[in-house]
Amino acid sequence: MKKILTSLIIMLSIIPYANAESNKGNIINITQTPCQFLESEFKDKKFKSNSKSDCEKINNKTKNSRGLKTVNLKSGKYTFRVTNKGVPYEVGFYLRGQGLGWITQPRSSGGGLFQGTTKDFTVDLTKGEYFYSCPLNSTPDYVLVVE
Repeated sequence: MKKILTSLIIMLSIIPYANAESNKGNIINITQTPCQFLESEFKDKKFKSNSKSDCEKINNKTKNSRGLKTVNLKSGKYTFRVTNKGVPYEVGFYLRGQGLGWITQPRSSGGGLFQGTTKDFTVDLTKGEYFYSCPLNSTPDYVLVVE
């Protein structure tokens, strides 16, 4: 009886967590390093930065040779799980529609990601073209296309 009771308690404690995860939709992991999102470029550039202004200078020098990936998704609910890996200042995440889409399309944004922390940004994406970036870390505008 004690084993059954213990198993029941464990199951009941897991169910709310499983439901919370399923409410987040598909999870897309993004790792922020100084001046870039690793998964959004073809390689880690190993930039060094102590401030947003360092990244602005780096981006101006490298903008034509970065090799940025376009992400293609189907419309639906997504959670962008963003991790600050090695950026010694606060970073964040900003997803918005391109052109007039920044007004009409869903968006997600926030900060509070200090070195070693991870934060989730959940959004229900509709068809269209989007940009995502980090204004606090001054990354390029990466392209996201939703079909």
